[in-house]
Amino acid sequence: MFRNPLVSPDILGVSAGAALGAVLGIFLALPVLAIEAVSFASGLAAVIIVYGIAAAIRGRDAVLVLVLAGVVIGALFGAGVGLLKYLADPYNQLPAITFWLLGSLAAANPRDLTSLLPAVAVGLIPLGLLRWQIDVMTLGEEEATALGVDTRMLRIVVIAAATLMTSAAVAASGIIGWVGLVVPHLARLTVGPAFARLLPVSLLFGAGYLLAVDTAARTIGPVELPLGVLTAAFGTPVFLWLLAFGRRPAWS
Repeated sequence: MFRNPLVSPDILGVSAGAALGAVLGIFLALPVLAIEAVSFASGLAAVIIVYGIAAAIRGRDAVLVLVLAGVVIGALFGAGVGLLKYLADPYNQLPAITFWLLGSLAAANPRDLTSLLPAVAVGLIPLGLLRWQIDVMTLGEEEATALGVDTRMLRIVVIAAATLMTSAAVAASGIIGWVGLVVPHLARLTVGPAFARLLPVSLLFGAGYLLAVDTAARTIGPVELPLGVLTAAFGTPVFLWLLAFGRRPAWS
């Protein structure tokens, strides 16, 4: 969609938006369910703002403007998180905020799955139905348009679906980085770029990778380590290996 190998949920600000919502909920001492709801809504709002900025700026490369707007809004929301951490109670609120931002599955329960599944299902359905159009988009904007693809509407639908799923996941587990960056590359190297195969394999690889990291977090030390730290520690060398020894370009 963006023809960029570094695309991940962070690129459009959804993770930063969801983080700001959750931190605000913790700062206001809201109940857990309300914190997740605010986080989910804030993640969606961040991407809506990004897309609104991109739509308002005409005469430039649409994808480039979208990515730059995402980076800027993500930085702004990140500054909001920093401000709330500075204002938070250092004995009660700040530790809770820091723990949430590092990501964890320690508090996961069946209720979280019940709240996650509808959002994930709603996001997966259009991606599955539009799989062939997503493949056509890899040819480029002009080629896809010539083949009858409404590239603007397709981009809106795909971004909305991905944002919906990412916001739901971040609201339940906090920010666990590198999964959305490393796993799709591994899946693409395994089954190729065809989206009909890439989507389910990415789902399986992502789930397996996160479970493996969570198991390591619970076993390698006397206390459970934050998942965000471990995914970065494991993901960095894997991504560097992919850059150096991948069989095909990561954006093919």
